[in-house]
Formats: sequence, C-alpha cells, structure tokens
Amino acid sequence: MPVAFRKASTEWQGTAAEGSGSTTFVSSQAGGPFPVSLTKRTDQEDKTQTNPEELIAAAHSTCYAMAFSNVLSQNDTPPTKLDVDVRVVLDKAGEGFAITKSELTVVGDVPGLDQDQFAKLAADAEQACPVSNVLRGNAEISLKATLKS
Repeated sequence: MPVAFRKASTEWQGTAAEGSGSTTFVSSQAGGPFPVSLTKRTDQEDKTQTNPEELIAAAHSTCYAMAFSNVLSQNDTPPTKLDVDVRVVLDKAGEGFAITKSELTVVGDVPGLDQDQFAKLAADAEQACPVSNVLRGNAEISLKATLKS
C-alpha cells in the first residue's frame, strides 16, 4: 500500500514550438501556476519560467536534504543546518534531449563530525534518497559534501 500520493498538473496550449503552459502543485497548493514553454526551456538567461529540469532539481535537493538529515539524526549527530544545491544537466542525445546529470552539492553544519565522517554519511544519504534512486541508472549523480568548520 502506498504511503502517499502527490499530484501536480500542467495545462498546455498550442504546438510544442510555439505553445506555452503552466504547472501547478495540486496536492500541496504550495505554488503555481508556474509558466512553462519549450522555447524558454534551454534559455539560461530567462528567469520568468520554470522547466522540468528545474523541477527535478528542486525535487532532488529537497529529497536529499530530508534523507541526509535522517541519516545524520540516526547517527546521533543531527545537523544544525544543511544547504543543498542541485544542478540538473540537459544534453543533446541523438535527435532529442536527455537529462544526463544531477550534481548534488551539500554544505553542512553538523557538530560532532569530521569531514571524512560527513562525506561518508552524505554518500549513504544519497543512496537512501528516493529521488536519487529514480534518477540512478538514467543520469549520472555526483555528490560534493563539505562540512562547514
């Protein structure tokens, strides 16, 4: 039996090349509608719209922060603070595109750990993160973990 269901929705109008849409977080009602369009998807300068890669990055950073916090707490070294950034990479793949990488970066303030312990527990958390596990095998996942001194 599933533990939870979550729902988001996207309304799209027009062709892929000329159309546009909006995405809304339905289950949480936490945000939206957020504008989306295929033409702006790869525009690095456009700050007015989101895209699937940014949404995956948000999901991965959130999931990883929760997983790492849990791993640290189970180690009796709960974090004071974790800052998690994720950069998702979209590349050309044949005639289309593919998400090829998800690059995790975490900086943590965790009393009672040294850098080696922090890095080991960070890697354990990456293996435990459900979003990492969805991406694994489809995209390269990298992890850079730095203990704040």
